[in-house]
Amino acid sequence: MRSAAELLTELNELDEHLTVEAKTAADVGKSVLETVCAYANEPGLGGGFILLGVRRADGALWDTYEVTGISNPDKIQADLATQCATVFNVSVRPRIAVEKLDGKSVLVVHIGEVGPQDKPVYLKSQGLPGGAFRRVGSTDQRCTEDDLVVFYQDRRGETYDGQVVNGADMADIDPEAIALYRQLRREVDSSAVELGWTDEDLLDALGAVSRNEEGSKPTVAGILIFGTAKALRKHFPMMRIDYIRVPGTQWVQDPDRRFDTVEIRAPLIRAVQRARAATLDDIPRAFSLPEGSQQAKELPLLPERVIREVIANAVMHRSYRVHGSIQIIRYANRLEIRNPGYSLKSEERLGQPGSETRNPKIAAIFNEIKFAETKGSGIRVMRESMAEQGQSPPILESDRVGNSFWATLLFHHFLGPDDLRWLAHFRDENLSTEDSKALISARETGAINNRVYRDINPNTDTLSASKRLKHLCERGLLSKRGKGTATFYVVTTRLMNPWHEIQQKASTTLRREVPVEVPVEVPVEVPVEVPVEFNRTETTILTRLSMNDAGKPELLAALGLPKRTGGYTNALDRLDALGLIELTMPDKPNSSKQKRRLTPKGRLAVASLISHRNPAS
Repeated sequence: MRSAAELLTELNELDEHLTVEAKTAADVGKSVLETVCAYANEPGLGGGFILLGVRRADGALWDTYEVTGISNPDKIQADLATQCATVFNVSVRPRIAVEKLDGKSVLVVHIGEVGPQDKPVYLKSQGLPGGAFRRVGSTDQRCTEDDLVVFYQDRRGETYDGQVVNGADMADIDPEAIALYRQLRREVDSSAVELGWTDEDLLDALGAVSRNEEGSKPTVAGILIFGTAKALRKHFPMMRIDYIRVPGTQWVQDPDRRFDTVEIRAPLIRAVQRARAATLDDIPRAFSLPEGSQQAKELPLLPERVIREVIANAVMHRSYRVHGSIQIIRYANRLEIRNPGYSLKSEERLGQPGSETRNPKIAAIFNEIKFAETKGSGIRVMRESMAEQGQSPPILESDRVGNSFWATLLFHHFLGPDDLRWLAHFRDENLSTEDSKALISARETGAINNRVYRDINPNTDTLSASKRLKHLCERGLLSKRGKGTATFYVVTTRLMNPWHEIQQKASTTLRREVPVEVPVEVPVEVPVEVPVEFNRTETTILTRLSMNDAGKPELLAALGLPKRTGGYTNALDRLDALGLIELTMPDKPNSSKQKRRLTPKGRLAVASLISHRNPAS
């Protein structure tokens, strides 16, 4: 049992996170019970702590917590214990201790994870799935049907990919897809016993069909992996993989710049091969001279093993209940793979042993034919492969609200000559090697968070990463956004425009006090078509819009302004008059969804800014 002082220190260093939650006396009731439920349910977490009598302080630049105390601790702990024993479908037994902080009484409550046979724990008054909760980051999230897969996967309940497809029959199975499976399986294990079975027996063993007194009927896995083109169109019309090639580094919705898109519609056993080939053919390549060899080899900038694994993971773990495609988006500096369906495994535990998959039958088939690594090891293999090649590990993001998951693979090699020249602008900022890698990653993607910092620097723990990110904010290189595990850090204008020699010592002290640059006039060499000088507000707006389209809230946040100012309005008016920016909805200028974007001329201006700060390019 951890002490209240230890938990308070951890809150002040890391904010609320996966295993620690702060609550006040006013939260006792529904809010606390939802957290109890989430801690009891979350697989592999081992439970968590609630510190009652503490709240986040208002108005602080960094998240700090203050002790409010509990006026009647004996009564509250008795009530909480009674509620935990009666309001859920199973009794939850918390460990509760009364302690003193700053002379006030607080409660330390530890909730242990219940056994698999007791999950899901849920509020009886609400039932399933809405009455059950999971712990996701620093939040308690209502369970969805996909979440229940995690709780029931060790029971007899059938997963979605094992369900029979209504209206499908054996004529919907493509014999050529079965033959391809046999070929791939034989390459892995030529003596595999199932190779001698009939097609129908093989499909039954793989969970691709379900047999009953009426005969064999294809399952969801059966149609997806072995289905004919007609069956896929009929039963899963949006099941496809889109390979999209985007010019530049940002998704720009410009009708004059059409994307190159390849739609891959085929049984998954073929679709994965085609998606892998399309990706590898388009990845930038470099020459390598192996030791002892006199002939150079041309190798893709991303390891082939990583490409294979990230595409297989998208196919295995996506939600096929959602009508949407898997997207492989190739930018100039990175590859993004997006699929419908958030990760059933929490982001904090991605890469750890073990797998939680929506589609165990599809995953098992992929593992057997070596389309993917053995269960639960794929992410670890990707990280190791990228590290061996001197590249950033994959950036993995899961969005429960948007019900999506995506992986980002940078083509970038860490700490090469160009990076070292760029980092030289910040030689006085006391950067560690870990900080340098983090800044390079943030420069390429526009943002970073604690987990990504740790992914890039595997020997760094959560607390150390938080301290280093705070240091980078204090030096004006990053700017903090969000709270708790939703906290992330965006790049500042100073990081993206490191004219180090222009910064005066007088502004350095102020920069260390707040993570916002003081507006100054910065001369910038640009093409003759645009002005030869931008002020800092204009430069910030151009830099922010180079990442993606942005509305007023995003632009003000990038500038560090709480509300619109005259300088902000003047900057927009000037950039608009110069033809560098435009409205995304010109026919609805007052729309609440209105944003601004760079024009082709504006992109040219940004390119000149980049050229100025990277003269070697």
